[in-house]
Amino acid sequence: MNARLIEYEALERLELGGAGRRVLRAAMPYADSGLETLFRERLRWLRLPIRAQVWIAGARVDLLIGERLVAQIDGGHHVGRQRARDVAHDAQLASMGYTVLRFTYEQIVHEWPAVQDAVLRAVAGGRHRR
Repeated sequence: MNARLIEYEALERLELGGAGRRVLRAAMPYADSGLETLFRERLRWLRLPIRAQVWIAGARVDLLIGERLVAQIDGGHHVGRQRARDVAHDAQLASMGYTVLRFTYEQIVHEWPAVQDAVLRAVAGGRHRR
């Protein structure tokens, strides 16, 4: 939807099961990837505000949990110059009091318990609060 390759209405016409419908209802056209929606939906039970594509320090962060916990989701394009920009922005966010957790596609899709554990530890430590 973000790339305007498909419209929400077209997705609504698909024959989806219950979980697929829930993810579709949660999908946002301005999310940068389906992984952001999946990540947000898997953590919905925390009942914390999780906002996608928030501008902080001159660049977008993938997800902001609460007020200070940033979750960045890296695809295959996060190499070379992009990786250098990511690291510089992470440092700037840290200097401003944000905690940045960075995850890969493989971690989110295939190692979700470890990802969830990292987020829960940060939340338990109050890293999502001002």
